[in-house]
This record gives sequence, structure tokens and C-alpha cells, in this order.
Amino acid sequence: LGCSRSLFVRTAAAIGRSREPSKCLSPTLVDFLVGRERCSPKSASRRLFSSKDSSSSSSSSTSDMPPSILEDYEIIKDIPLEDVRSFGFIAHIDHGKSSLSSRILELTGNLGRPAQQLALAAAVTDDGTVIPSENDESNNEQTPTISTGKEKVNKEQIDALDTLDVEKQRGITVKASAASMLYPHPSAKGKTGYLLLNMYDTPGHVDFGREVTRSLCFIQGAVLLLDATQGIQAQTWSVYDKVMALKPKEPKLLIALTKVDLEAARPIHCAVTVSEWLQDWEGDPDSILNTSARSRIGIKALLDSVCDQVPPPESMDNGNVKGDILRAQVVDSWYDDRGVNCLVRVVSGQLTESDRVSIVHPGQEEGTRSGDSYSVQEVGIVTPKPLRTKVLYPGQMGYTRFGLRDPRQAMPGTVVLWTKQVGMDMPIPQLPSDAVSKSVLYASVHPEEADGFEDLFNAVERLALNDTGLEVQRTSAQGDGGEGGGPFLGPGLRVGFQGLLHVEVFRQRLSDEFGIEAIVTPPKVKYRVTLSPGKGSNLKDEITKTIEDLSEWPDSGTKSTIEEPIVLVRVVARVEDAGGVMDLISRKRGTELETKPLDEEQWVFTAKMPWAEVVIDFHDQLKNVTAGFGSMDTFEAGYAKGNLSKVDIMLNGDAVDPLAFVCHKDVAQREARVVCKKLQEVLPRQQFVTVIQAKAGSKVIASERIQAYRKDVLTKSGKTVGGGDMTRKKKLLEKQKKGKKRMQHTGKVQLSQAAFNSVITRSS
Repeated sequence: LGCSRSLFVRTAAAIGRSREPSKCLSPTLVDFLVGRERCSPKSASRRLFSSKDSSSSSSSSTSDMPPSILEDYEIIKDIPLEDVRSFGFIAHIDHGKSSLSSRILELTGNLGRPAQQLALAAAVTDDGTVIPSENDESNNEQTPTISTGKEKVNKEQIDALDTLDVEKQRGITVKASAASMLYPHPSAKGKTGYLLLNMYDTPGHVDFGREVTRSLCFIQGAVLLLDATQGIQAQTWSVYDKVMALKPKEPKLLIALTKVDLEAARPIHCAVTVSEWLQDWEGDPDSILNTSARSRIGIKALLDSVCDQVPPPESMDNGNVKGDILRAQVVDSWYDDRGVNCLVRVVSGQLTESDRVSIVHPGQEEGTRSGDSYSVQEVGIVTPKPLRTKVLYPGQMGYTRFGLRDPRQAMPGTVVLWTKQVGMDMPIPQLPSDAVSKSVLYASVHPEEADGFEDLFNAVERLALNDTGLEVQRTSAQGDGGEGGGPFLGPGLRVGFQGLLHVEVFRQRLSDEFGIEAIVTPPKVKYRVTLSPGKGSNLKDEITKTIEDLSEWPDSGTKSTIEEPIVLVRVVARVEDAGGVMDLISRKRGTELETKPLDEEQWVFTAKMPWAEVVIDFHDQLKNVTAGFGSMDTFEAGYAKGNLSKVDIMLNGDAVDPLAFVCHKDVAQREARVVCKKLQEVLPRQQFVTVIQAKAGSKVIASERIQAYRKDVLTKSGKTVGGGDMTRKKKLLEKQKKGKKRMQHTGKVQLSQAAFNSVITRSS
């Protein structure tokens, strides 16, 4: 029919996954179309990278394998700016970004030669299947042997860019990662015949959306991945909108389907749905690529599309400055045992070891003092492991160390200049305003040990360097209420987060990376309070303020209006789960509910909801009512008046400010009873009675008691004290009662993380 063999192969594979493949194609015809060839990894590399250009063929003839950046990094100094491609993967959570990134690193040799040989052989067969020849040494090697530096492990590495312990334990990406690699391609204009690829792997969860926004500012191409078994999900729309929001300088958008080798995959159906629902996308459904990281399908085709369609970085004008200019933009920063490390993107000039450089903030370079200069100690590229190269050229991305002591000086978006150029009239690269993280939740963080506050403060400050979504502020060291923690927690830190998962990841990273066990109080959102003049008030005019600490909540007798933050929630769920989803939105005080069919199996639900109702446990309950198939995304939608009530939790008559929460007045008593009951279960039993009370205004609306440990004072050495004398027994019991009453006023209840979790899960 005039179609290419690769198209026949993909068509046969798609039809073979249909429900009734026998009615589509006969097995004989399928085998003919697939026509797998027997080839060895070495022959695969020769076939894949054989070039008609004599300049490139002479270098490739000396070796069966193409150069790898691990062994031939000196090639990058001869690669011009027009041969640089910077791209990243964006997608909904668990749609295969990290796995596909690892396969690309495998194909380009960044994970070692054995892994590259297997990837090259899989690329030749079009469908990802490796059939080694009988004489090939790798015939008995089904899985490549990856070198870890200490020992060789016979295990595939499909999470090469997930470097944090929390990422490996949870199986999700929480931090954008990057890597550079070499790739031979006909589009290369330089004498080497190779392209330098800078690849970014971004998170998929909604709580880490700022990482995606920031990464999109440093790349010229974005590959939107969709799970071929799920299609469009809530975060798919979100990351797509982030790309479109960067117009007119948005990255080139490519779309690819992942997991096409699964039996439940519907690549054609997903491609049609994408073309119908993703507005402003000018691509053709036929241009959507089919990939599978597990089976190594379409890896090389995807990489070739990136090389062909993604433009190189644009050069920046020097302004009125003559000669070479160094401008290196900080992409990310992290802290290790050697100090502060910066991942930079060189816009112009060369960053070389021993250079004297200064760090400036865009728009503030005139105020930078000449004395704030540093000597560059080490420079290299990321593969994703650091590889020292001593110099970085325009378009390249790599790490650098120059003896920074204050982690806050190297925040993303800052620019590294030669010290002698500070104050010169020249353009400075800047990040868009929406790339700066804005916290949506606030919580206080306290050490479990009373003397561990300084260690906690230093650890959180270093963690904030790597996690730009955090906002850290030191609270009262005396702990006299508010975020300070009062008599129960002591001094602490006020920290801003992007979501509830962000809070959990933050606490786990403190434990994994710094060995600090911290207590994080229930997160709170910002409320807008308008105070009006009235009786007993000294106000003459209305005052509107935003409060984050509930200790500033107006008293019940104060004339005030409370407004709560509202978000637009978009939910994608199956048709059979529509009833449960709409009921959940209704229970969470959702309004303006709209439903639209996404396809014959999924619906899209949109509604406006209070942000406080969403952040508590809406995502977890959504997963429960949809059996794990539902997904959600949120957008800011301003403020709205609410009939709200602040509920204070009291232990033995003392208010515990970190346990206070805000809810709708209609459910205040019910949620207060739940919190008191859960606190009764998690608080440790003491030598005195612990009285747990929930108070709304001046009224106690719920109460529980934890009975005290009671010593048998009437028995001593196995004998009853006083014999049959009741007067002696009553005297001992009365003395014990007075002692426990005295302890109730002076004793301290130890609060644990479980106590604060009871407030977070109060509506479950």
C-alpha cells in the first residue's frame, strides 16, 4: 500500500492488542509484518549510527559503538550552540517519565556500555524485542550488567534520575533532575556530527507543579507523555496549560504515548482524544509517538523527533559590552558534605575553574558589591552522576562549586557573572514571575527533642535550598503561643508548603538526609479577615488582613467577616464512579458542579471548593471512591465568604494552638468529637487524668478523658494497709487523690506526630 515497514509493524502491534485480534489479522500476516531480524548489539550499533557523511563515518569506523559522554566528554567543547537541544518530560503522575528518561540514558551510553548495547539492539527491531545472534557473547545475558562503582548488579536501571531516597521508597518523582548526553544525528551542523542533549525529568504530582513550571523556563522542547491505558488525566491538562502559558516563547511541544505494550493500551483512542481535548495544540494525531520503556519500544524514534523538532537555545545579546561575557543561570541548588552545589545553564561565555565570579539577582545587579566574589573550585557536567570537565561552554548545563556559605544566595534564577563584569550594561536572563514558588499551606515544625531546635533550623535551611517550594521563617524562640508551640512544643519554624504530600515528603527527607525526627503541625491555609467598627472596638474604619496563624483569629464577640480561599477543582474519573465523585464534592462543600464526557469511559468534573476542604484528605477520599482511577488538579479561584468556626483543642484546660482547626459551623461539633476521640487513642496515658476538650468560641462542644495510672496504695509488701481500719484507708486514698490533682496542673502531656495527624484526618 506504499506504507513504510515501521508503520506496518506499529499497526500490527496495535491490532494485535485489540479485543478480537483474530478477526483483524491472521497470525501468519502478523509474523510477516513484524519480521524480526536476528541481530547482535554490536551490529545494531553499526546499522543505527552508520552515516553517509564521510566526516562522521571515519570516526565511527574506528569503533563499533558510538561515543559516550562518559568516555568522550572532550567532544562537547567542539559542539556549537546550534547543536544543543534542551528538552524535558512532563506528564501526569506515574505515566512513565522517569522510566523513559532512563531508557534514553541507556541508549546514549550514560548508564554504561553493556546497557547501551542492549538498547541499540532493541532499537533495530522496531518493536523493542532483542534477539541476539548465536555467536554473540551477550546471548545468555537477558539483562544488562550495570556498574554501580562497588559491584556489578544484574539489574535494569529504570530510575536513574530518581536520586533521593524518598523518591526510591515512594516510587514517585518529587524533584526535577537533569542529565547531559551525546547523540549522533544528521541535524548536527558542527564538525563532530553529534548533538549535545540536556534532558530534564520533572515531577508529576500536583504538589510539585512549581518544579515543572521552573523547569519549562530552561528548555526549548517539552515531551508530553500520556499513559496509553489511561489517556488524559487531570495533571495532563495542568502541565499542558503550563506550556501554553509561556507563549509566545513556549517550548516546542511533542506528544508521546507510553506503555503501549500493555494489553489494555489504546493508542489510537488516546491519540484521537488528545487531538479533541487539548486546545491550541497544532499537531497531527499521526505525529503522536508510541513508546514503552519496559519493552524499549520507540525510544530511538522519540529521541530522533526531539533532535529534529526542538530548536537550539537562542543566543543573548551582549548589549553595550564588547568581548566575551559570562552569564550562567542557576537552575537548581543542593547541599552536600562539600557545601553548596549549583546546577547552572551557561547562556554565554565560558565558566572555567579558578574564575572569579559573583552571584547577582536579576534587576539587582547594580547593588551587588564587588567584594561578594568567589573562586570557582570545580566545574563539570551531570550524566546524571557528576563528571568533572573543568569548563562549561555556551548551551551546556552542569554543576559548579565556588565556596558559598549562605544557601539562600544560590536560589534558582540567580545569575553567575565574572566579577569584573558586575554593573555593566548588559541583558540578564530572568525567570517569569509565576516560576517563583508561592506556598499554599503553612505549618509549624518543631523538634522532638527540646534541645534540637538549632539542628532542625540548619537542616530545614539546607533542605530549602534544594526544595524551592518551601518558605521558612523562624518563630518566637520563647514559644509563648502561636506558631511557637506554647508549653507543649516549644520553639519552632513556620514553613510554607505546596500541598499535603509535600508536607509528608518534607518530613521524610528530614529523617532520611539529616537524621532529624520532627513534629509537623496540621497545615493551615490563609484566611482573609475583615474587622468592622462596633461596640467594644477601637476601630474607626474597616481593616482587612490575611492571617495564617490561627492565634490571630478574631474572638466570637468581634464584628468580623471571614473569607476562605477557593480553588477550581478538576477531576477525571470513570463513568461508573460518577455518583461517588459527585457525592464527595458535595460533602466537601463544592459548588458550580459541571460534568462533561471525556470519552465513552471517563468523565470530567469541575467544581469550586474551599481550599481547606481539598488539602485535608480530598485526594485520598477521591482515590477511595474511584478505586484508585480518579485524578485531580486545582487552580486558584480567589476568596469567598464562609460561615466558619475556629475550634480550639484544650488539654487539662490549656489551649494547644497547633491543634486548632477551622471548619464550617454546621460540622464543627461532629469534627470536634472525631478529633477528641482520636486524641484519646493516640495520647500516652499519664500518672494524672488528661482531659481533652474542643471549644468553639466560649462553648465546649466535645470532651474525652484519659484515665490516669493508679497505684494500689492500700497494699504494701503483699499486705493490706490498716487492716480493717477504714479511716486509715480513706486517708491514703485522699492523699493519692490530692497528689494526682496537683500533677494534673503541673504535669506535661507529650505530643506526638500521631496527635497532629488526628486533626488532619478528622473528616475521614
